Parts: sequence; C-alpha cells; structure tokens
Amino acid sequence: MVKVALIGLGSMGRNHYRVLKNLPGFKITALCDIKQTKEYEEPFFNSVDKMLDSADFDAAVIVVPTFLHKEVAIKCLNKGKHLFIEKPVASSVAEANEILKVANEKNARVCVGYIERFNPVVEALKNELEGSEIYSIGITRVGPFPPRIADVGILTDLSVHDIDLIRYITGKEIEETSIFKSQKIHNHYEDNAILSFKLEDEVVASITTNWLTPFRKRTIEVATKDAYYEANLMEQDLTEFSEYQKNNSYVVRKCFVKKEEPLIREHRAFRKFVKSGDRSGLSSIEDSIITLKISSGN
Repeated sequence: MVKVALIGLGSMGRNHYRVLKNLPGFKITALCDIKQTKEYEEPFFNSVDKMLDSADFDAAVIVVPTFLHKEVAIKCLNKGKHLFIEKPVASSVAEANEILKVANEKNARVCVGYIERFNPVVEALKNELEGSEIYSIGITRVGPFPPRIADVGILTDLSVHDIDLIRYITGKEIEETSIFKSQKIHNHYEDNAILSFKLEDEVVASITTNWLTPFRKRTIEVATKDAYYEANLMEQDLTEFSEYQKNNSYVVRKCFVKKEEPLIREHRAFRKFVKSGDRSGLSSIEDSIITLKISSGN
C-alpha cells in the first residue's frame, strides 16, 4: 500500500483524486489546497507546511500551477517524500535543475506526469513500430482555449506532451528544432504554434498545436519503410495502411488497442515505481528538462 498526499485540487487534481481514491494499492492520507471547495473524507490542509508537519504519507502527487512546482516539490523532497509532478516539471530549466539536485541528494523517486505515454493507443503504436525504420512522425493537438490556463502558453501546456511523445515513440533524440508561434487570443502567452524537428537517423517530425480550433483533435501519424499509421488519441484507435499497389489501392488494418483510462495506467506505474524503483514508461525529471529546453528554444 502506498500512502499518498494529493496537493492541488483543481480540475486535473480532482481527476487524480478520483483515480487514486478507487485504485487498489493507494490510500489517500492527506489533501492540500489553498481553499476547500467541498467536503472530503480525508484530512484536508490549506498549507503544504502544515500538511508536511502533520500528515503521514510516502509520496505526494503535485498538481498545483506550474509556477509553484519548484517550491512545493523541494519542500516535499526535504521531508523525504517520493513525488509525482504533473507536467511540466517546472516553469523553467533552471527551476527543474533545482528540483533534480534535491531529488538526487535525497535519493527520492520522482516522475513527471506525461499522461499520453500511458494512452493505450500510444502503447499499441510503439509495439507496431518496434523494429521498423521510421521516416517521419507528425502530431496534431488542437482545441478551444481553456480559460483555466492562465500561467503558461501553449508550448508549455500542450506541446510538451508531444515533444515528449516524439522522443518516447521513436526512441531517438531531437537534434534540430524550429518553432513558429503566435499570440492571437491569449492575454499573455502564445496560443498557436508549429514545431519542426530533425531527429537522429534523419527522422523528421512536426507538431501542430493551437487553442484556436473549435473542436479537440489529438492525432499521431507515422510513416515507416513498410507502412503508414494513424493514431487517434481521443478515440484510442490505431489504423495501419500498407502494401500500396499500382492501381492506387492499399491494405487497411485496424490494430488492436485495449482501451483504458490513461491516468489509471499512469498511477499503476507510479505505484510500482514507488514500491520497487521500476520507472517503466514514466517520464523522469531529466526527460522533462529536455522537453522544457526544446519548447523554450534553449
């Protein structure tokens, strides 16, 4: 059993609460937010310091706004807690390195919540691509503007998912990056971007992302030497197109995907990580730092 504290009960925090509450192997022993908006069975604290002084837990799930990640994470690490930090790990590479330094000093098990790694269609796509020569990968992540996002732009909020996925799916590092962005409706940050990459072995990749589209779309398209794949992350559907013929015909195959909520799968992996140190599938602080460097143009 992993005793866990949940810090941050906004929209995403409530999703974590729902999953942790019902997932075997976890016991929520503390909740923390600046304001309590509903009644909970678990002890509730409006201060991280008070929670750390009073609550008994093994690991903390940090779902506060990004600019608070460093402060909250380091306080928890200094109390010997393992951590799940929602992406991105911090607001900047410098802050992320501070978290990494303390995590290493305390020998803590820390992962960063890139939930799309645990989308079943991503797992199915990775399995299909095993041993294949990848030519290109393109990701589209668009939708209407979410008013709850006020502290970061689309590069930090959305494109970090897909920069991480490009590295995770291909198993290759990004060598060259071009980012084109604009600000159309957001008060302070970019809300429209196209990113282009060259990876190892001359694999090319792209990300199209914005908060300007009236509907949500989440897709991955991968071209390989032998086939072309289309993955729908929202529907968890994967299709392979192959064996192109001279008469413009081709073979279409619906790949099997065992559908399940990604957050459930991610927390199962987190529990295993806390108990055994097996990080399988989970993003590390170092992974998130690479992503932050790329998204910020550093």
